[in-house]
Amino acid sequence: MIKRKIDRFIEQYYATTHNALLVTGARQIGKTYSIRKFGEQFESFIEINFVDMPDAVGIFKGAKGVKDLLLRLSSYVTKPLIKGKTLVFFDEVQLCPEIVTAMKFLVDEGSYRYILSGSLLGVELKDLRSEPVGYMGVKDMYPLDFEEFIGAVGVSRQVVDSLHKAWDDRVSVDDVVHNKMMELFRLYLVVGGMPAAVEAYLQTNNLQKVLAIQQDIIRLYKRDIAQYDRTNKLYIEEIFRLIPPELNAKNKRFILKSLNEKARFDKYENSFLWLKNAGVALPVYNVEEPKMPLLLSRSRNLFKLFQSDVGLLAAQYAEGLQLRIISGDSAINYGSVYENAVAQELLAHGIELYYYNNKKRGELDFVVEYGGRILPIEVKSGKDYEVHRALSNIMDCGEYDLPEAIVLCNDNLRKVDRVTYAPVYMIMFIERSAEAPVYYKVDLSGLK
Repeated sequence: MIKRKIDRFIEQYYATTHNALLVTGARQIGKTYSIRKFGEQFESFIEINFVDMPDAVGIFKGAKGVKDLLLRLSSYVTKPLIKGKTLVFFDEVQLCPEIVTAMKFLVDEGSYRYILSGSLLGVELKDLRSEPVGYMGVKDMYPLDFEEFIGAVGVSRQVVDSLHKAWDDRVSVDDVVHNKMMELFRLYLVVGGMPAAVEAYLQTNNLQKVLAIQQDIIRLYKRDIAQYDRTNKLYIEEIFRLIPPELNAKNKRFILKSLNEKARFDKYENSFLWLKNAGVALPVYNVEEPKMPLLLSRSRNLFKLFQSDVGLLAAQYAEGLQLRIISGDSAINYGSVYENAVAQELLAHGIELYYYNNKKRGELDFVVEYGGRILPIEVKSGKDYEVHRALSNIMDCGEYDLPEAIVLCNDNLRKVDRVTYAPVYMIMFIERSAEAPVYYKVDLSGLK
C-alpha cells in the first residue's frame, strides 16, 4: 500500500474542524483513493461521482433549503445517512457547482461530514474554490513526491531521518547510502509519481508496463483538453506537445515562436493558464531581481513550462531511454528531467516557483522564498557542477546580500563558504515551514 502525506493531512483536518474539505489536483494523482481510505473510518461512507452519476447533478438544482436538499440526497443514495457517523464524498465537483455553493448550508446544519474532490479541468473548479469561505478548506494534491516514492519502494523511515539530519547539519552522507539514493532518484525520474505507474513498478518491476500506463495518462490529458476547452484546444494541445522539446533546449525557456512565428503572448495566455489550472503543466516565471517579495518582479510572459510529473516527461522522450537514465548513462542530457523533478518537488512542498535571468549576470535555475529569505537553487546534472557563473555573480552582489545558495548535483553533500553542494535527492527536504502565528497588539493608551 502506497502511503501518502495527504492521508495524515485529511485525518488531522477532520479532527480539528467540522468544515468540509475540497481536495483538488490533476487527474490520476490518487485523490479518490486517499479519500476512500479515510472514509473507511466512518460507519457510513457515501460516494457520489458526478461523472459516473450525471443524474445526481439534478439533486441540487432548485432545492428549497437544506432540509429539502438532504431529503433529496437520502432518497438518491442506497446507504443510510447516520447522524454524526456519515462521511459524504462528492467527486468531480467541477460538474456540479451547486454542491459547492450548498456546502455552507450543509456544514452549518451539522448532521454529517463532507469531503469533495475535483479535477482542475479549466476554470470551472478554479472559480469555485473560494465560494463557501469559512465552511470549506481547500487542499491541493500532487503526484508522489520523492520522499513518498522512496517510502513506497521500501526505504525505511530511519534512513530518511538520517538523511534529513545530514541535510540539517550540512554534512556528507555515507557513500553507500548516497550511491543507492542516487540510483533511486534516477528510478524516480523514469517512474515518476503517478500512483498507477508507481503501483505497476512495485508489482512488476517492468518499465514497459510503467511506460504504457504513463502513455495512457498522457492520452487521457489530451482527451480532457479536447473535452473541456473546445475554443482553445488546438493551442493547448500544441503547447502541451511542445513542453518536452522546449525543456530540452539550451535555456529551457518556452519560446512562443515555436508555436507560430508571429505568436504574441496575449493571444495564447488563456491556453497557458488552462494548462496550469488543469494541473498538467507547471509554469516557472522569470523575475527581474532576486528580492523579497518575488511576485512584485515577476515577468508575466517570460517563463519555463514543466510537466506536472517527471515520469510523464520521460515517457515522451525516445523509447529505450528509461534504462539508460537509471544506469546513469553519461551520454544523456539529464538537464530537463532533473529540473522538472526539482520543480514539481518544490511546488508539492508549497513553494512558489521562479527563475532569474539577467543579460549581465546570467541565469539561475530557480529562486524561491524560503525561511523568510531568497534562496537561489542551481540544478547541475553533470560533473562541472562547481562552474556556476550566474550564481557566483549573484552571491557576490552586495545589493542582494544572500546568505546561502544551493547547488543540487550528483555528488555528496559539502559546504563551501555560502554555497551548499547537495545531492539532488535532498530536494525533498526543502519545504515551506509551518511557521508559528505572529501576534501584534497596538498600544492605544495614548489615544484613550
